[in-house]
Amino acid sequence: MSEVTETNIEPTAPVEPIEEPKGFEVRLCEYLVSEGRIKEDDLQRGMRLHRESFGGALVPLLVRLGLASERDVALSLHELMDLPLMEDKDMPETAGITTDFPIRFMRESQFVPVAEDEDHISVVMVYPYDDYATKAIAMAARKPLQIKIGMPSDVENAIEKYFGGGKSAMGQIVEGLSNEGGEEEDVEHLKDLASEAPVIRLVNMIMQRAVESRASDIHIEPFENRLKVRYRVDGVLHEVESPPARSTAAVISRIKIMAKLNIAERRLPQDGRIMLRVQGKELDLRVSTVPTSYGESVVMRILDRESIVFDFHQLGFRDNTLTPFLKVLEMPHGILLVTGPTGSGKTTTLYTALQRLNTEDRKIITVEDPVEYQLTGINQIQAKSSIGLDFSSALRAIVRQDPDIIMIGEMRDLETARIAIQSALTGHLVLSTIHTNSAAGGITRLIDMGVEDYLLTSTINGLLAQRLTRRLDQSSMERYQVMPEMAEELKLHEISEEKEFYFYRPQPSDGNPTGYSGRLSILECLTMSEDIRRLVMKGATAGELQRQAQAEGMLTMYQDGLLKCLAGDTSFEEVIRVSHE
Repeated sequence: MSEVTETNIEPTAPVEPIEEPKGFEVRLCEYLVSEGRIKEDDLQRGMRLHRESFGGALVPLLVRLGLASERDVALSLHELMDLPLMEDKDMPETAGITTDFPIRFMRESQFVPVAEDEDHISVVMVYPYDDYATKAIAMAARKPLQIKIGMPSDVENAIEKYFGGGKSAMGQIVEGLSNEGGEEEDVEHLKDLASEAPVIRLVNMIMQRAVESRASDIHIEPFENRLKVRYRVDGVLHEVESPPARSTAAVISRIKIMAKLNIAERRLPQDGRIMLRVQGKELDLRVSTVPTSYGESVVMRILDRESIVFDFHQLGFRDNTLTPFLKVLEMPHGILLVTGPTGSGKTTTLYTALQRLNTEDRKIITVEDPVEYQLTGINQIQAKSSIGLDFSSALRAIVRQDPDIIMIGEMRDLETARIAIQSALTGHLVLSTIHTNSAAGGITRLIDMGVEDYLLTSTINGLLAQRLTRRLDQSSMERYQVMPEMAEELKLHEISEEKEFYFYRPQPSDGNPTGYSGRLSILECLTMSEDIRRLVMKGATAGELQRQAQAEGMLTMYQDGLLKCLAGDTSFEEVIRVSHE
């Protein structure tokens, strides 16, 4: 692409666009498909709806329907039209202009002026290929235009900031909310509140901003005088702009309606699911509500089916853990356990393992609560304890289905563990998770649950323990040398042959205020050897089992994390934050 240039448009004789709007829209849609920014099927659906019901411009319709994201459209226009792209963070604090544009005209034409001098006026436009809007702006300005490309939400925010009351997009929506509220609303009134247009827009905005922030969870928590909204991004919670406290009942009721929950029940926890499209992405939201002192607290887990990558190296596996893990995975029968706290990536690791094992000659059945991702070719069962379909009852049915591989979402009780062990003894490969702090701790936890040690030693092939650390943004991280005294204290010479050691630290920027982007695992893989089996039979502690595994060559999670610090994958502070050494 050639170097970005500014386009001047004269007020009396505006420069004609390269193509007619309709023709350019076709080209833009083809480009979006070719770049993988919109699916061909989604484009056809949008075009069919456009022909049948709407008319007018196609691309804005695709954005409104959630089939294409604002960012992807803006980026494609930037690349196709060779015009600068201006995001919200790039907008000036004030618009230094003297030309007076009506706010309604700016909103309808989706543009905002950001600078002006004697020779030209600079405007940010959402759809600069719209010849009619471009000519109208040039005639109103009576000066040549310098056009930049912006996203609809950024342009709307800038219009309000410069020429409105200075309210944020959420603040504008809140103005239209009903002031009615309180604790004793009846069900019909709650439904009315939740179906108000401002409430719907408010909830949609909360979800859309979560997706833009790459959040994995949305927390909506009511307190006495406020409603708090927080996003978990790369494993860390961040508070964001929240609606007023008076909107609590309406916002939570709207989410419960979307998740098909009982809005009249506010005394008991409830679980539900929302399927929707946001910014061109298929999202699956798991909704959980619990009653608190000031109302119901809602947490939504966001599962982005398109962004998940079932690849061991992407997850953070290095050869020192991948080689023994794959060796255990390829055994024809036995048990492989993945351990770690909630939210440490255990299920994603198991899905990646199943993806590798999923071949035509194997029958794989899973029982999960919940089923997080659908995998083609694998029979997945959703556990429902409310109707008696728990892990143990589902497992008893599964073994009669002649599977080769069984995956159990979690070993929660003795009965489930015993059925899993029985399945392993009868020739099945069983994959499951358990909540412990280390790989060795998984063995002692099962013994504490009541599983006999001789059954464990004859069925467990290996245990993988993991945590999630934030991944450094490779474009901005800073390299620094580790002092010799610190290197000695960390025993870096035991895991690396380098003579000088370098770690990396995050460098926050306007585009990335944390300096991190994404997450990766730090892991330890314990494989059952004869010596470890003998120690289990003698009643050894988790610490003794860990020391024996290390003597046999196992790297601990902490050591694996230090290797990733040396490679520039994560920071030392992150490894200390998530590991217990």
